Amino acid sequence: MTQLHSGGCQCGAMRYQFDAPLQDIAHCHCSVCRRSSGAIVTTWITVPLASFAWLKGEARQYASSASCTRYFCADCGAQLALFTTLSPHTLDVTIATLDHPELAAADRHIWVQSRLPWLRLDPELPEEQQELL
Repeated sequence: MTQLHSGGCQCGAMRYQFDAPLQDIAHCHCSVCRRSSGAIVTTWITVPLASFAWLKGEARQYASSASCTRYFCADCGAQLALFTTLSPHTLDVTIATLDHPELAAADRHIWVQSRLPWLRLDPELPEEQQELL
């Protein structure tokens, strides 16, 4: 059974798809995601790297740490994906760039040790002080 999902950036220059279930979705509270996205939290889905394909455009890359490379649109700046050498067979994709983000609810919070103290988001979800790989 195919579970094909697609998405892209704000301006339409970048498009992607992956064939994987909408699971393993986390609200990330780390300061690197905040600064990279300009948002107070970034919600990611982790998918098998082999299931992901860029359909349109060429993503720009930014090494945000020794182990992480972020992919974004060079035209509008939308952050689309993240690859980490700590999990080399997966890719994290930003839920906000999916064509249907309403179908992809988060199942946990990660890096809550960095959460902004005034933020209350999905308080019933489990929390991880750091991300468990």
